[in-house]
Amino acid sequence: MNESSAARGVLFDMDGVLIDTGELHRLSWYDLAEAEGLQMTDELFYGTFGMQNYEIIPLFAGDVSEEEIQRLSDRKEEMYRERADTGLSLLPGVERLVKELKEKGFLLAIGTSTPRINLEFVLDRIRVKQYFDAFVTGEEVEKSKPAPDTFLKAGEKLGLPPERCIVVEDAVQGVQSGKAAGMRVVAVTTTRDRKELADAMADLIVDSLEELEADHFLRLLGTD
Repeated sequence: MNESSAARGVLFDMDGVLIDTGELHRLSWYDLAEAEGLQMTDELFYGTFGMQNYEIIPLFAGDVSEEEIQRLSDRKEEMYRERADTGLSLLPGVERLVKELKEKGFLLAIGTSTPRINLEFVLDRIRVKQYFDAFVTGEEVEKSKPAPDTFLKAGEKLGLPPERCIVVEDAVQGVQSGKAAGMRVVAVTTTRDRKELADAMADLIVDSLEELEADHFLRLLGTD
C-alpha cells in the first residue's frame, strides 16, 4: 500500500477496545492455574494485561523452559476460546465508529498482543473484519507492548508514518506503546481509570467509543 500525504490511519487494540474480553481472559488464567497447580492473582492479571503470554508466564509459573512457556500459553488460549465461544460481542459504539472512519477515508488496523488464532476466532464472531485494512498480532513483533513494535508494524502495513496514525487503547501498556511509536493515542476506560491513562500520556480519554466521532480523530491529527 503506497503512502499518501492525505492518508490517515486509526490503529485499534482488540481486547478491551473492540470487545470486552478482560473477564474471559482473567477466568482463563485462573482455569490454567487450577489445572496446573499454580497460583494466579488479580494483581498479576491486571498488572500484565496487554502483554504477551511469553512475558506473563514466567511471572506466573516461575523459571520454565521455552517449550513449557509455549505449552502453557497454548493451553491458556484454548481455555479462553472455550469460554469465549458464545460470549463475544462488540463494545458499544464500535461498529458505528469504524463505519464512520471508513466513510471519512481513514485506513484501519488492529494491533493486538493476542495470538493470530485468537484474532481470527474473534473476527469470525463479531463480523467487522471487512472494515480493517491490516492486522498485527503478537507473533509478528519481537517485543510486545509497551514497546512500540506492534503499532509501528501496523502503521507500516498501512503505508503510513507515525504522525498520520492514531492508536485506540484501553491498557496502560498499550497507551505507552502508541506514544513510544510517536503516535497520538485515544484511551478508553474499559479496564483502567482515567488517572492511570492520563499518567501514561494519552492524548484523549473517553469512557466509551460511543463518545467518539471521526472529527475527534481529524482534530487530533490537525486535519479537520
